[in-house]
Amino acid sequence: MDIKEFIKNFAEQFEDTETELFNPETRFRDLDEWCSFMALSEMAMIKTEYDVAISAQEMRNAETIMDLFNIVMSHVE
Repeated sequence: MDIKEFIKNFAEQFEDTETELFNPETRFRDLDEWCSFMALSEMAMIKTEYDVAISAQEMRNAETIMDLFNIVMSHVE
């Protein structure tokens, strides 16, 4: 897994946000479309795409897409 693939998968969960806004430093909670449903959608995507179940606390601890990527990577063997 690499960060570019992760960002692509992350961005696919958003319908109205421009793809160009997504990069490793994106503070996803600052995006207009972000809400608790989006958090659940991202957690489901991570489980489906990477077979990693992250906790709600881990999701809350992530501020950027890179933070979330690093959390996922910490679960990958």
